[in-house]
Amino acid sequence: MSHTMVIFGASGDLTSRKLIPALYRQFQRGRLPNPTRIVGSARSPFTSEQWRTQLAESTAKYVKGEFDNASWTAFSQNIFYQPLDIGSDEDFRKLGAFLTEVEQSQTTDRVYYLSTMPQLYAAAIAQLGKAGLNVDTDGNRRVVIEKPFGTDSATAKQLNESIHQSFREDQIYRIDHYLGKETVQNMLVLRFGNTIFEPIWNRNYIDHVQITVAEEVKVGRRGDYYDKAGILRDMFQNHILQLMMLTAMEAPVRFTGEMVRNEKVKVLQAVRPYKGSDFAEFGVRGQYTGYSDEQGIPDESQTETFAALKLYIDNWRWKGVPFYLRSGKAMSCRTTQIVIQFREPPHMLFGEHKSYRPEANRLVVQIQPAEGIQLDFQSKVPDSDMKMRLSNLDFRFDTSGKELPDAYQRLLLDVLNGDPGLFARSDEVEQAWRIIDPIMSAWKSPAAPTLFNYEPGMWGPEEGVEWMTAQGRSWFDVCPVI
Repeated sequence: MSHTMVIFGASGDLTSRKLIPALYRQFQRGRLPNPTRIVGSARSPFTSEQWRTQLAESTAKYVKGEFDNASWTAFSQNIFYQPLDIGSDEDFRKLGAFLTEVEQSQTTDRVYYLSTMPQLYAAAIAQLGKAGLNVDTDGNRRVVIEKPFGTDSATAKQLNESIHQSFREDQIYRIDHYLGKETVQNMLVLRFGNTIFEPIWNRNYIDHVQITVAEEVKVGRRGDYYDKAGILRDMFQNHILQLMMLTAMEAPVRFTGEMVRNEKVKVLQAVRPYKGSDFAEFGVRGQYTGYSDEQGIPDESQTETFAALKLYIDNWRWKGVPFYLRSGKAMSCRTTQIVIQFREPPHMLFGEHKSYRPEANRLVVQIQPAEGIQLDFQSKVPDSDMKMRLSNLDFRFDTSGKELPDAYQRLLLDVLNGDPGLFARSDEVEQAWRIIDPIMSAWKSPAAPTLFNYEPGMWGPEEGVEWMTAQGRSWFDVCPVI
């Protein structure tokens, strides 16, 4: 089967920085379906040869020592370019004729990748439908959409309805690069590939779950976008809820894309909606000092750069177990981690008369940058009178001797092969907005909770620490060392 990937917005940063390097690395490994043609489309008036030359330079930069002239020459023979204005019906007719020409009448699975500004998604998809480029004739037709999937529940639903006028749901691949990370996928193997974890993965043994996505960088040049989005849109509705779904979902009957996505949606459906005082008591808002000095930020901006939320999943497995979700800019370090905090032993036999209070067991899954897993447990201090200390077992992916592939390498291969398991479905997107929308509205209202300040380089505002302490718990504020 022949494959073609058409990239709209081909002259943009995502294409040169992520998409082409990912496809090139899979070609080097011999994993890219043969043949796979890449057709770039944008308003820039390149020829195919000019685009290949430009991509050779950028790909060499981003894959670093993995670039090889001989393999690039072989790979680039299937790279083409066709200028296109998304607003032009005629340009889409020309694109269709160009694709027919380069595919040489072979039966071809074709992927349309929308690497454009989000406001152009609906127009590009409508044009594909108008030109008949969405029809599964002589191969499958798929479309890949980058986040954001709308800016709230209403716009997400409107976008879904617009897409469905031209493409069936099984043709649509909504991409979130977090799901392509090896450690995220390993969460499923950890839970469902090991006998020792699944029996204790529930309310009887787990006290709470923490999911943290911290960024060390400030807003920087993204100020104009970020001030309109805020941390809830930027991180919670997509990345963090995805991690929560994988942590909390039930085992699917079989490991197929649709069955995995069914179980993920069930998690969102079980999330308890905020009511009344929950909007003030179940979260903390923060903004780092100096945010209003960033380019494009109004002086009196009330946009959150930090947020912590407490959610409950009201089902049999998780009833009563709080999920603490946290993300922020200008934090102490860059880390994405899932912390499973187990309950304390029902009766403490050792160290009960000592000043040392032993910590409960804890499982830490580091998503990035130090990908790995760490299990904390109590052990006896050698040559002591039953004195205890916290010890750990850890596993790091970088000790396996294999390069960890970039997330896009896995995701692009999946879409070429028609595997939807790591892509969001329309009902999943709308359910996620159902959770976040009311919180955003409450936090923008005159009755919004206090917006606390915090200094860059901290773990958010001190009030966030106090909020956890008041619940008898504490954040796992450790930069990745495993």
